[in-house]
Amino acid sequence: MKGQIFKIFSDLYYVKNADGNIFQCKIREVLKKQKASVVTGDFVEFENNVILNILPRKSFIKRPAVANVDQIIIVSALKEPNLDFNQLDRYIALAKYYNIPIILCFNKEDLGLENDMQDRIISIYEDLGYKTLFTSALEKKGIKDLYKVLKGKTSALCGNSGVGKSSLVNALNPNVHLKTKSVSDKINRGTHTTRHCEIVALDENSGIIDTPGFSNVKFDFILPAQVDSLFDDISKYNKECKYSDCLHINETGCEVLANIENIPQSRYESYLSFVKEAFEYKEKVKYNGRKTESHQKLHNNKSIVKISEKKRQGSRNTRKQMIYKELENNENE
Repeated sequence: MKGQIFKIFSDLYYVKNADGNIFQCKIREVLKKQKASVVTGDFVEFENNVILNILPRKSFIKRPAVANVDQIIIVSALKEPNLDFNQLDRYIALAKYYNIPIILCFNKEDLGLENDMQDRIISIYEDLGYKTLFTSALEKKGIKDLYKVLKGKTSALCGNSGVGKSSLVNALNPNVHLKTKSVSDKINRGTHTTRHCEIVALDENSGIIDTPGFSNVKFDFILPAQVDSLFDDISKYNKECKYSDCLHINETGCEVLANIENIPQSRYESYLSFVKEAFEYKEKVKYNGRKTESHQKLHNNKSIVKISEKKRQGSRNTRKQMIYKELENNENE
């Protein structure tokens, strides 16, 4: 049978088939040996409550680990916790890295939205082509507009803890009753109420994934020269830079620096912080890179478990012993 994983809890995988039936499954041992990544949203083949195969994905995000989403709704709080443009840019850049469409949702409008803040958000992000929504889960403001962009799609809600992701899901579907918790006055940020990713049905054709909140998305997986490709407002100038590997920091002939007044300050500051993290990754790879033997190999376009070097050598020794024994028996005869 085929189905989609809509929840993972411990080592149990909950799969829903096309008829809406739910199966509690475990994964096949060979998938464990291959260290296969099995995440919420994966379409799988299963039999007798055992997942046999993971079907090809149309999209994937490593963190939060979800697959086959049509879009990412990046949720930010206007207040409590205060809007953090750097964290917002991190989520935007991450979604762009995975080539997944983005919608920006600014929640907790009931706590107050100054006109200059709204104008700043719109001038930065709508000019980049991102659709922006202003909502209040508490007062149900903007919920109809949010539902319209979710309808007919599978969407992942991403954002820091405490921005109101679970409250928005509850407002969209009152039958869900996800746990929520207030923001700490002491540290001005939320605590984790969502512990795992789960696809929640809004209607027959729409699903939404409430993901655990986190704030330490780091760009420690790409090289510095790749960072500008995640910023449309920077990359549109980089082709005219004097040097092809220009990092747009202090280089002569840099077209980005020549047009710096056209780039929002918060966006450029985010870019610089991501480049710094990418340099840390580059140094780590340069000095600490270690070659390790892969546990898998590709054969006929299929990934299969590879026998370890130690076991391969043991197998060769066994064959040699058998050959010598056979020769010895022949001589005795």
